[in-house]
Amino acid sequence: MAPTRQGSAAQTSASGLTLGIILACQLMIVLDVTVLYTAMPHIESALHFTLATLSWVQSAYTLGFGGLMLLGARTGDILGRRRVFIAAIALFTLASLAGGLAQSAEGLLIARAVQGIAAAFAAPSTLALMMTSFPEGHERNRAVRLYTAVSGAGGAIGLVLGGLLTDAVSWRWVMFINLPIGLGLLILAPLALRETERHRGRFDLAGALTVTLGSSALVYGLIRAVTDGWADTLTDLSFAAGAVLLATFFWVERRAAQPITPLHLFASAERSGAYAGRILLIGGNLGTFFFLTQYVQTGLGYSALNAGFAFLALVIPQVLMSTYGVRRLLPLVGHRLLLAGGLALAVAGMVGLSRVGVDTSYFPQLAVPLVILGIGTGAAFVPLTTAGISGVAPRDAGAASGLVNTAHQLGGSLGTAVIVAIVGPVGDPAAGPLVDGVASHLAVRSALTHALTVSATASAAFFALALAVALLTMRRAGSLKPAVPSEGRAG
Repeated sequence: MAPTRQGSAAQTSASGLTLGIILACQLMIVLDVTVLYTAMPHIESALHFTLATLSWVQSAYTLGFGGLMLLGARTGDILGRRRVFIAAIALFTLASLAGGLAQSAEGLLIARAVQGIAAAFAAPSTLALMMTSFPEGHERNRAVRLYTAVSGAGGAIGLVLGGLLTDAVSWRWVMFINLPIGLGLLILAPLALRETERHRGRFDLAGALTVTLGSSALVYGLIRAVTDGWADTLTDLSFAAGAVLLATFFWVERRAAQPITPLHLFASAERSGAYAGRILLIGGNLGTFFFLTQYVQTGLGYSALNAGFAFLALVIPQVLMSTYGVRRLLPLVGHRLLLAGGLALAVAGMVGLSRVGVDTSYFPQLAVPLVILGIGTGAAFVPLTTAGISGVAPRDAGAASGLVNTAHQLGGSLGTAVIVAIVGPVGDPAAGPLVDGVASHLAVRSALTHALTVSATASAAFFALALAVALLTMRRAGSLKPAVPSEGRAG
């Protein structure tokens, strides 16, 4: 009996190490979506960004992440997921080091873009390795619960950790924090992870590049329009290039033998509505969140750490609603009503944020709208995700879930760029009157207050449009029956 117990203990230990590696990788990837938010004012000052171009610090990461995620999933299938996972983590770690050492805005943006590319290859392999390492039943259910918890809590951890590191040391440590995690993963992954079976297939490089470059061109055009005007030649060329590249993407996908995005997935109104709704919800959320971090720190004078704690009024209700509240409400009201109610609450929260002033206090003027927004978005994410993979054949489940994640990342980039363009240069303190070459404190507060109120109003319109899309496309409350993928979601 002793050898059996020893073998069982060793197997449990190995499973625990495997799960620890997977969760640590997911935490690192999720952290990098939010950890820079509370460091933004410090990055802006240190590397001489404008408020408009500062949005590229986030977009450079999410564009590569979202645009190449489906290619990353295909690469893991063909080359082996452990091999791709290790290579992606090595690249992510090196890019984090380069970002922390960056001496210019261009250097940081290049590092962030490389991080996003690496994340696009690491994230699908992480989830696929979890599905192949743990058999169906209790072990896999436990692993999925922990994975979901890390994905949700990572946003809150990133906000607080970013503020703590920025206050205690420097904004550069929000990049350096990835180094010990990445090095630990590189040491342990070859020991604990088993290589997966390799499958024959083709790389749809043309599809991946055209959607990524096309989205990037649109974002560049929107940001350039803020600084150089809508009549600028390069602005117009960027929009034209984006339109041509995205049209080429759809042309490529229609003819590719193994497309990364099977276009027949858009034949369902429910799925197409879910993708559109997610783009609007994430775009509005992150677009206003970008200005909210500037307003709270530079406008209201919060430290980076206090700003991180302030945003917990949004993140904690969102996590609690998405993990516990939805589970109780869904059987009672159904997907359609839960989604509509969540989006309606999100609209109300954004309307509340649009009413802030120069002398707004944290409670209740900021805290209450943030709590309402967190509850609303937390309620909406789950039915949007379910609708995005509803009714697909099992062979397409991976591609459908990949599209959900792609819509999430690209929606954040495009939505932020659109809202930055709507706010315009009036929201930048540097555009206002100067006293001895420096904007007065009142001018700064006024400019950032304007930026937040305009962005929140635009986001409320985004959410209202998402609500209209949901009501038009999700007509049957009990009709959502997602396919069960053989290896889980990509990303």
